Amino acid sequence: MAGARVEHLVTSGTFALDGGTWDVDNNVWIVGDDSEAVVIDAAHDADAIAAALGGRTLRAVISTHAHNDHVGAAPALAERTGAPVLLHPDDLPLWRLTHPDREPDGELADGQVLTVAGTELTVLHTPGHAPGAVCLYAPALGTVFTGDTLFQGGPGATGRSFSDFPTIIASIRDRLLALPPGTVVRTGHGESTTIGAEAPHLADWIDRGH
Repeated sequence: MAGARVEHLVTSGTFALDGGTWDVDNNVWIVGDDSEAVVIDAAHDADAIAAALGGRTLRAVISTHAHNDHVGAAPALAERTGAPVLLHPDDLPLWRLTHPDREPDGELADGQVLTVAGTELTVLHTPGHAPGAVCLYAPALGTVFTGDTLFQGGPGATGRSFSDFPTIIASIRDRLLALPPGTVVRTGHGESTTIGAEAPHLADWIDRGH
């Protein structure tokens, strides 16, 4: 058995919070094999994500956090596939801004292990960009899916409601930089990086945030 592989889709739409709207491109990550998969962040376009899945069984729609650009298509994708939408409960206030009439189907918790195609994804609660932000670490694939917690070049934004800069720095320092340096960081927007490439800049980010 070959095990799981990582596939990448970019969808486009808008991010809206605190009365502002911005055009964004989002990374949608599909982890699985030829028969089953999970989707990490159902952004913007349920049709495009469903097309990328093909005939595979979707086991879960995993949300790294509940900003609308990361969960906008989650209910529609869940309805089409029967897969549950999973979210950390601390992000329910954000979720309800986008989907007031439909709750997630299940909760994510720190340390929880999700398995797809024989490959484990461990949930790391990494608040800061959002209270319920999580990352998903797949040691067998040498990768971590960081949502908007860590990007190439620094931490996710913390200038809007429900976010906090010291908290995101602590999450990155304690949870992500503890991972092996060669771990590939697959982000919610933009290019991938590695833990080793980002770790030396921690002090710079802290200085910049003060």
